[in-house]
Amino acid sequence: QVQLVESGGGLVEAGASRRLSCIASGRTFRATTMAWFRQAPGKEREFVGGISWSGGSTYYTDSVKGRFAISRDNAKNTMYLEMNSLKPADTAVYYCAADITGWGSTERRDYDYWGQGTQVTVSS
Repeated sequence: QVQLVESGGGLVEAGASRRLSCIASGRTFRATTMAWFRQAPGKEREFVGGISWSGGSTYYTDSVKGRFAISRDNAKNTMYLEMNSLKPADTAVYYCAADITGWGSTERRDYDYWGQGTQVTVSS
């Protein structure tokens, strides 16, 4: 079992930055591929970006490349999402997720554990 708790959401202005955190407990965090997803009102949950167990590899959806960065601190069992140059289109509930068996997936179905989500609202 892996328990995930996100934090750091809130209301921000367009162009601002925000950092989200995801703290994991349970199964060994450092052996787990992690990712961020988001879900806007009325839309499907979509992949944002992922990070390998070591933190050495990351991958992102095109809409956030160059603006968002994922990192992790295995000593703290924590993953981060640094969001810069935020746009109103980034408004969503952001979820962290853990894939205990694979690497590189952008599909929701491949992730085994999920947090409860944290709301990010970007005002124009």
